[in-house]
Amino acid sequence: MPKEIERKFLVKSCNFLNNAPGTTIKQGYISSGPKHSVRVRCYGDRGFITIKGATQGATRDEFEYEIPLADAEQILALSEQTPIEKTRYRIAVGKHVFEVDRFAGANEGLVVAEVELASEDEAVELPDWIGREVTDDPRYYNSNLSRRPFTTW
Repeated sequence: MPKEIERKFLVKSCNFLNNAPGTTIKQGYISSGPKHSVRVRCYGDRGFITIKGATQGATRDEFEYEIPLADAEQILALSEQTPIEKTRYRIAVGKHVFEVDRFAGANEGLVVAEVELASEDEAVELPDWIGREVTDDPRYYNSNLSRRPFTTW
């Protein structure tokens, strides 16, 4: 079964993103709850559907499949809540790549960085722009941000 192991952090400063190329993402949740989420995502000019299991520590089951962009856009219209809008930047640090998401819309002002790992105890070099770790804070799950946006906290 495919697993996703990632840690999530707040970003203290975005100055390093000034000239970095980013990709626009719009995603919505068809179904979400404590045991699973089903998400559709328009990632640039590609579409994806993703099923994720419950998070245990920093690990969860994840199944992701590419679908036609036109299908993803139509499925996005079926979202439970307001879709998430963000720009993603991929920033290499040491042997890892951080995916930095700068949110827009109802989550404007939120910037988080995620790093995928091979195991939960894998060491990772944290750059100076990394802030507090929020891996275990469910408020920062995208499925929860679609229900209760950052700007309403």
